[in-house]
Amino acid sequence: MDRTLLGLVLHPTRDATDIVAIIVDWAARHGKGLVVRCEDRHRVPASVEAVPEDELVERVSALISIGGDGTMLGALRSTVGNPKPVLGVHLGRLGFLIEVEPPELPEALDRLTNKDFTVEAHSCLVCDVCGDDVVAFNDIALVRQPGRGFAVATLAVDGQRYGYYRCDAVVVSTPTGSTAYSYAAGGPLVSPASQAVVITPSAPMAGISRSVVLSPEETIRLELTPDSGPVAVEVDGLVFREASTEGAVDISFRREAGLVVRLDPRRYQERNQLKLSLMDLPLLPDQLRELLPDGLREQFNRRELPR
Repeated sequence: MDRTLLGLVLHPTRDATDIVAIIVDWAARHGKGLVVRCEDRHRVPASVEAVPEDELVERVSALISIGGDGTMLGALRSTVGNPKPVLGVHLGRLGFLIEVEPPELPEALDRLTNKDFTVEAHSCLVCDVCGDDVVAFNDIALVRQPGRGFAVATLAVDGQRYGYYRCDAVVVSTPTGSTAYSYAAGGPLVSPASQAVVITPSAPMAGISRSVVLSPEETIRLELTPDSGPVAVEVDGLVFREASTEGAVDISFRREAGLVVRLDPRRYQERNQLKLSLMDLPLLPDQLRELLPDGLREQFNRRELPR
């Protein structure tokens, strides 16, 4: 039998050396193989095999995302054509998708390889941006460039025109993404168990000024008008296209496009409820930490990682 292969997805800039060391040590003791993208070869020990990015998902039984929500979203996007379970390990500050803290990692890896976990299926948005196909697990946004006018776009649902937006940004989000850019723009929090698409304008000046919630069966088209300023197209917070002055984005909903590993769903939900309750408080991160329950505060304050 071929030994289990696990793929590592690293935060693009932050140092993940300590967490990688835990995983490498665990893999050596359990006879498991590790692979990483060729681009990250210099960031991992020689025992980790480097493979081209398009081969990574094909070869592994699961992915380990080391970072924050952005890293996790990137890992999920890479699996859309071939969904594999993705385990998230915290290397960020405030992650809603990530469940595992570094001290919990060895036990989490045991459970991952023993298939002692549940899978949380995530939907995504399948987007045609002026002929280019992209997917978004959080959101896709049309964002104005400062000092160069507003983002002005018409909205059509299933081919029926409904109105227009004149605003700083138009954010189209999944239920998962409702806690991100859409929430910051004043949109509603949508249960991750639901199936819906939310369209929220940021700082609307005219046109549609409230969030619109649509069913997953409906298709969306946002088309820039001739009087729109240049806009950037952001996918899960990453700039996909800059300074577009014309064109359209067609968006549809895809169910169960990504699989997130959950080890303790109830504790994960309780953590996220706490994070959401803290988001509206006008306090600095160190002040917020003092409001956490003792057990959770100790986890954030812990500095030593298991070897």
